[in-house]
Amino acid sequence: MTLEVTVGICAYNEEKIIGQSIESIFKQKLEGISVKEIIVVSSGSTDGTDDIVRSYQAEHPELVLIRQEKREGKNSAINCYLDAKSCDVVVMLNADNVMANEDTLQHLVEPFFNEKMGMVGGHPVPTNDRTDKVGFATHTLWSMHHNVALIHPKIGELVAFRDIGTRLTVDQQSDEDLIRMNLEKEGFECAYAPEAIVLNRGPETEEDFLKQRIRVNIGECVMKQKHNYSIPSWDKKILMKAAVGTVRDMGFHPFKLLYAMRLEMKSRRIAQRHVADGKHDMNIWDPVASTKKL
Repeated sequence: MTLEVTVGICAYNEEKIIGQSIESIFKQKLEGISVKEIIVVSSGSTDGTDDIVRSYQAEHPELVLIRQEKREGKNSAINCYLDAKSCDVVVMLNADNVMANEDTLQHLVEPFFNEKMGMVGGHPVPTNDRTDKVGFATHTLWSMHHNVALIHPKIGELVAFRDIGTRLTVDQQSDEDLIRMNLEKEGFECAYAPEAIVLNRGPETEEDFLKQRIRVNIGECVMKQKHNYSIPSWDKKILMKAAVGTVRDMGFHPFKLLYAMRLEMKSRRIAQRHVADGKHDMNIWDPVASTKKL
């Protein structure tokens, strides 16, 4: 029996990379799995994103473009393609990410042959230069993400999930955590697929790094406050265990590691203060410009 899946892509002004993202799906070699449709939701894009998507449609009729005239945030775009898709298992690929290998999708989706599987996360790997201090911090962050996920699945960037009818509130972010929370409530399992590698580009400046991490941490703080839902990357015991693997991955560079730690701790303090002051979660953010390439 073939497992059919929908791939959903949310895009806003991604002309620099969305072609690579889409092509990386076409290059996947699958066994027992079929990509029935690829749905791109372009939320108010004003650059060449829509035209690039259309340029693939003549050769690939399974590629669908849905245009939102107004940018309404990622959760709104996710709801849009969930309402339009025809498969129970959905893959979410960010428009600025690229599947690294021809078997990435196979590794990500294969666990869904188990009917109890609800959500699977892939393994993001940044393309930044490690010799640069911000690039090193980015690699350290994603190495921690990987090592946390090996202990307790931390799902983000590239995910697949079983749609059980969950639709996201548009005044909140943390889309993967909201979907996961509802799946777990219904008794579904979640897993990490370390071989399902996806390439992304991390921030290249300290300002952009903080901007990106503050918004992510705000979303995770809101998940804890609003839903009492704990994120594994905030668990100190898990972080201590993951840190051992991260030092092994990155090598012992005490000053660079301390720099990366300082940036993340600063972003968490700011996020916690933001939420404690009663400021709302923001579902629409200014793009982090330095991440919009590979």
